[in-house]
This record gives sequence, structure tokens and C-alpha cells, in this order.
Amino acid sequence: MEIREVRVPGYERVVWGIDAESGYQGIVAIHSTALGPAVGGTRYWHYATHEAALTDALRLARGMTYKNALAGLPCGGGKSIVLRQTGQEDSAGVREKLFRAHGRLVESLAGKYITGEDVGTSPADMEHISKETRYVAGRQGGSGDPSPSTARGVFRAMQAAANRHWGSDALAGKTVAVQGCGHVGYYMAGELVRAGARLIVTDVDDARIKRVTGEFGATAVAPENIFSVDADIFAPCALGGILNDQTIPQLRAQLVVGAANNQLAEARHGDLLEQRGILYAPDYAANAGGVINGCCIEMLGWDPARAMEKIDAIYSTLIAIFEIAARDKIPTYQAADRLAEERLAQAGTGAASGS
Repeated sequence: MEIREVRVPGYERVVWGIDAESGYQGIVAIHSTALGPAVGGTRYWHYATHEAALTDALRLARGMTYKNALAGLPCGGGKSIVLRQTGQEDSAGVREKLFRAHGRLVESLAGKYITGEDVGTSPADMEHISKETRYVAGRQGGSGDPSPSTARGVFRAMQAAANRHWGSDALAGKTVAVQGCGHVGYYMAGELVRAGARLIVTDVDDARIKRVTGEFGATAVAPENIFSVDADIFAPCALGGILNDQTIPQLRAQLVVGAANNQLAEARHGDLLEQRGILYAPDYAANAGGVINGCCIEMLGWDPARAMEKIDAIYSTLIAIFEIAARDKIPTYQAADRLAEERLAQAGTGAASGS
């Protein structure tokens, strides 16, 4: 495998791996190991350009540093991407070759980075990675699929936002617009229905829509209409950059709480939500349940019940963020960064915030 170093200010290490035999191209971005080994999932996705893939990896890696710090985990932040090539076959044999090659790239970092499942990957893919490196979590028989844990954490964040905005954790009778009904969106829909909420959902995959509408009685709308539906809460659970100049003016919801990473297209869009009076639960604070579960069970040896208590503590983290925002008169995304940097500083490390 050919491994190329990419120098990026503010990042400890960024590597690009190329394996001609398997057709593999991948990136690992390590933002910080100040609190411990960099932890973050592997995304399998098609990008228009290599530059777009690298930009995504860098944003996601930095987000993991802050996510893990806010969650109180002894982990730094990193992320990796396996580039899905146009026209590439998606058979089991092809995936094994790709993810084994990715495992070799992870292994080359000698424990500085530990990977797991993310968008486009599964516990089965983690098994392939594990044939080449031990620095992988989320395997079959380990902590498993992180989606239910991520969904639980987002649900608890939603309760915290409801408490802040309406004075009660109760979601019964509230209407939630869920964008994205994949693994996390599906499990979150279940949590919400059990809490008495009504669902309006969308996805680009009709099979996912049918599953959620059939099991949970949700109402489906076209993807382009999800922003403007009459809902109390908007829950972005697909890809990032979804809160932008075009979508924010359409929102009729009073809260934005979802599982997607990098929901703000630019930082200024957090200011725009604030100006509109929409309470935003910063994504990396709300969606930490999956990494908490994997880290606590597979790295710290906790039992699932104790890990779940840690996931439920996302509620308290969000309450603290909302209180900082109100106290310091700043948007919630800035308050989340401030709290994460405080926790990094308390660990005696300082935050690599200029990245």
C-alpha cells in the first residue's frame, strides 16, 4: 500500500492510502490525541472530488475531538473515509478487499487511531478491518451497531431542548420532522413514538420510508418539503451541511435536534438559527451516544447498563450548553465549543481550537 502524508495545520496527522490491487483509496484524519487515542468511525461514501472527501474527513475529525471531550471520554478525535468509486461493484468480496486494505492503513498508525462504524459501513465491515488491525470497535459480538445508542442520545438531547424551550421534557403531542430514516433515524423514530410524539419523515430511499411509516404510523413527505412542514422539532439525521441559507428560512420548527454530523453548512448558520429564535442542539453534543457506547464497552470494559447511563447523561451536557449560551449571550454552537475546550483544558491539555 502507498501511504501519503498530508500536512494540515492544527491536525496531528492526516494520511491518504492507495492500494491498487483492491482499488482502495482512503483517508485517516487525526485531529487530536490530547485526551487519548483518536476515536472516530469509517465512512464509505462517494465524493465528487478528492478535495471534497478530504474536507469532510477534516471537519468530522475535529468534531470527534469536541464530541469525545464533551462526553467525558478518554479519547481524542479522528475520522476516516473509504472512497466509493463510481461504478464500483458492491459485492461482499469487493467490500472485504476494500476494508481489509483500510485496516492496513489504520494499523500503520500504531494505535493512534481507533475506528468503528459510520455512514455506509456496518459491523460486518468492521470484521474485515479487524483481520488487519486490532484498532477497531463496533465488531459483531462487541458493542455492535452504534445506531440504537446514537438514537438514544439524540432523544435525550431532544428532551433537554424541550425542557429548555417549553419547560418540560415531555415530547408527547409534539410533531417531529425527521430527515433521514436510515439506521439512526429508524431507532430514533421508535424512541419518539414510544414517547407519544407524532412523526413526519422523509428519505431518498423508499424502502426506509415504508418501514418507518408502516411500523410507526409516520407521515411521509418529499425530501424537498421536510424543511417547511408544520413541526415543533426538526431532526436532521442524514448528511451534513443541511442547515444553510436555503433551508433555514423555510424552517417552521422551534427546535433543531438531530443525529447528522456537521449540520451547519457554515458557523454563521448557527447565528442565523439564533436570530430566528430556533433553539439548536449542537450536533456533536447530541449525537455522541454511539461513540460513548463503543468506547465505554470496548475500551473501558463497562457493562451495557453503565454505558447507557453515560449516554443518558447527554441530557445534562445539553442543559449545560444551553445555560452557557444564555449566560454568555452566545449561540449554542459557540457554547458547545466553549464547554468542550474547558474540558480539554481541565485535562491539562488545552484545545486545538484553531483548526
